[in-house]
Amino acid sequence: MGSTRVHTSTASILTDFKEITKMRLAISVVFSSVAGYFLGADNIDFVVVFLLAVGGYLMVGASNAYNQIIERRLDALMDRTKNRPLPAGRMSVTTAFIIAVVFTVLGIIVLYIINPKTAMFGAISIFLYVSVYTPLKTKTPLSVFVGAFPGAIPFMLGWVAASGHFGIEPGTLFMIQFFWQFPHFWALGWWLYDDYKKGGFFMLPTGKRDRGTAIQIVLYTLWTIMASLIPVFGVTGKLYITPFSGMIILFLGLGMLYYAFRLFREKTAAAARKLMFASVSYLTLLQIVYVLDKFIREWI
Repeated sequence: MGSTRVHTSTASILTDFKEITKMRLAISVVFSSVAGYFLGADNIDFVVVFLLAVGGYLMVGASNAYNQIIERRLDALMDRTKNRPLPAGRMSVTTAFIIAVVFTVLGIIVLYIINPKTAMFGAISIFLYVSVYTPLKTKTPLSVFVGAFPGAIPFMLGWVAASGHFGIEPGTLFMIQFFWQFPHFWALGWWLYDDYKKGGFFMLPTGKRDRGTAIQIVLYTLWTIMASLIPVFGVTGKLYITPFSGMIILFLGLGMLYYAFRLFREKTAAAARKLMFASVSYLTLLQIVYVLDKFIREWI
């Protein structure tokens, strides 16, 4: 019996640790960063890839821990978040704060080992997410605009880690993920509108599940697709994709646009949920296509 209790307790601690750092979200951020690194690197250094993955996870984990400390009372009001470690009382604020601080310090150190600019952008990301985006979520729908800045950094961060500088190439990667944030988070905000309302969060641009919000979702989806296709035209320095890959990206984008139009027509939580998952698929597949395009061109 004793060993069972220890096992359950250990499993519970690991689960809470994964929740306080939002492991799934952190892994998706690491994926974006590594994709950006592969695009920007002349020669792949797997030590740098490892450091970027670890540093990226630490920075995202820190941001999420701070976020959950600040929002713990609001999280307790929402079905989606009431079972998180802090509102459920399974973890103390002190423990969460220690995790956040340790992750912040270690994350900046690990990214600094890669190069100072990577550490700087990582630190900016934490600052904007915790100090600006999080407090604004209960004040104004503009919080999504502010949150799009730290949210767009990971893809770009990988290129900066590979090259040591910020220019047109990482700027383009930033722009793609920046525009993508809006249909993604507005779809999430529409889907979970009633739950967000319990916590007092303003996520939709008009504040409501209405035609105005749906139109903006369609527009930002279009801008995301257009930004994604800019590298086809050879105007973004070393960042380039072939017309064939551009056609694949366009096809993926039209798939996401289809779900955006469905939300515009139906204005239902179910349609918003489908768009949210379509947006995640779009960004992931786009990053894979970009990376494959580069390496196939190099092999040929």
